Amino acid sequence: MRTDAREESITAWALAARNGDPDAVDHFVRALHRDVRHYVTYLGADPQSADDLTQDTFLRALGSLHRFEGRSSARTWLLSIARRAVVDSIRYHSSRPRLSDTDDWESAAERTQPRDLPGFDDGVALTELLDTLPDDRREAFVLTQMVGLPYAEAARVSDCPVGTVRSRVARARTSLIAWLDEAEHLPPMAPLAAVA
Repeated sequence: MRTDAREESITAWALAARNGDPDAVDHFVRALHRDVRHYVTYLGADPQSADDLTQDTFLRALGSLHRFEGRSSARTWLLSIARRAVVDSIRYHSSRPRLSDTDDWESAAERTQPRDLPGFDDGVALTELLDTLPDDRREAFVLTQMVGLPYAEAARVSDCPVGTVRSRVARARTSLIAWLDEAEHLPPMAPLAAVA
């Protein structure tokens, strides 16, 4: 399906869902669930909360669907809601103390992560590289290169001019390429000598 036709279908489902069509709600959620999850994962400060943020985004959207008028695509509208959900989550969690019942919470968190999944190391490397980008560049890169939004739509989601999004994506690409190139040219690490 062409991108424009797909966007029109998603927006039509949102409008039909607004009028109470349960099948349209299902189509709308299924069509955008993956994009929302990708977006909140890379935009959020805590990748572990991506499922909760995705759910929160859809709950907010379905609760305010009656106000959606179709002036922008449903994807743009939904990603704007996702952005607010992430910002609200970061604000909420930054104002709360973090409690841990172990002194070595970092090791405990690392031990709970699945390591044997295909592509796990690549996903970790990509996440770490994206985390090194400034927030505005990471958001523009994720929206256009990973979620697949056109630059104009990403600009609406980010509430900035299209040229700014293009600049941020170009700078993000330049940084990512430089870091990858630098990593490829690092000398291999020498094995650690056994301590006797």
